[in-house]
Amino acid sequence: MAVEVAYATPDRQLLIPVSLAANSTVEQGIAVSGILREFPEIDLSQQKVGIFGVVCNLDKNLSAEDRVEIYRPLKQNPMDARRGRLQK
Repeated sequence: MAVEVAYATPDRQLLIPVSLAANSTVEQGIAVSGILREFPEIDLSQQKVGIFGVVCNLDKNLSAEDRVEIYRPLKQNPMDARRGRLQK
């Protein structure tokens, strides 16, 4: 089955198509994609992952055409950022 693995930094975005066996997991999709070699700062024990914006565990089974996303930690709480913009 075909899926995509996505990760983005402020400077670079990468979307890697991969072909996996049926019943493959999110973790297997990430491993096959090679994205961890491209972005060595990714720490799957600390960072959240999801499918099309919905957070899930690494052991979740994938479906055909899923997009696995690896999320970076936020640098600032979105509510604090909004309050700061409103105060200006």
